[in-house]
Amino acid sequence: MSYKLQKKVVIFSFLLVPVGLMLFFLLYPTAQLFRYSFTNWDGFSPSLKYIGFDNYTKLLFDFPDAWRAIRNNGLYFVIHTLFIPIELIAAVLLNRAMRGSGFFRFTVLMPYIINGIAVAYMFSYIYNPINGPLNESLRALGLGSWITGWLSDLGVVNYALIAVSIWRFGGVHVILMLAGLQSIPKDLYEAAEIDGASFWQQLRHITLPGIRTTMEIVLFMNVTGALLQYDIPYVMTGGGPGTASSTFGLFSLQTAFTYNNYGLASSMAVSLLILIIVFSSLQNWIIKDRSEA
Repeated sequence: MSYKLQKKVVIFSFLLVPVGLMLFFLLYPTAQLFRYSFTNWDGFSPSLKYIGFDNYTKLLFDFPDAWRAIRNNGLYFVIHTLFIPIELIAAVLLNRAMRGSGFFRFTVLMPYIINGIAVAYMFSYIYNPINGPLNESLRALGLGSWITGWLSDLGVVNYALIAVSIWRFGGVHVILMLAGLQSIPKDLYEAAEIDGASFWQQLRHITLPGIRTTMEIVLFMNVTGALLQYDIPYVMTGGGPGTASSTFGLFSLQTAFTYNNYGLASSMAVSLLILIIVFSSLQNWIIKDRSEA
């Protein structure tokens, strides 16, 4: 056996197990998800019936609660996107040589490390309308008119939940941007200063192009995080009051495990996957490098 053939056999042997596991645990369940989305399976019956695109038709035209949930996901996405410039400013500040910067970096990342269920319970106590620290602080500051039921007011509940989401996930965005900033060679900034480039010119021509790949990752996390959001509203409000704070992911889980309609829930999961692919591709197209063109 030749050396090249032996090399190929060894590589194939090492890849066989992980590729096989990937095919079994990723591609097979995904294929089954698509299959179930065309059925009326209830999740426990041994038989199922193929009903074509009925689940998708029902999702589009007969489920106003699903559209309300999608709108709530869109609210998560928009507000998180608006906070990205603030996260970038925080990363720029942490990138400077300053006393205690390591402590601040750890503090910024800490909310992401904490379990999401623990975060939800912690903020449920903070938002408590009777003895919660938030209302008590507002009362102490003479802002009693601002006191409200943060998780029971229809006009406030989604913003209260989004604030929790930003607190939890904003830090990891800052750390990713910081890593991108630190990957830019300092020689570029020194050369730009010698050429008389202003701060804004350096930001436009060096900093932003230098962290483009990092921003693609942050934006992808923003899309997936917004569309897959379910744990915070599930624990803190259960989607309430009514369905006011329900998200598409939470609505999908309830459809499957509460109403035993796995076929419809599968079609919702497929729709969610398509939305993630579409929005991620759109974002990548918007921020892609067109300098060569």
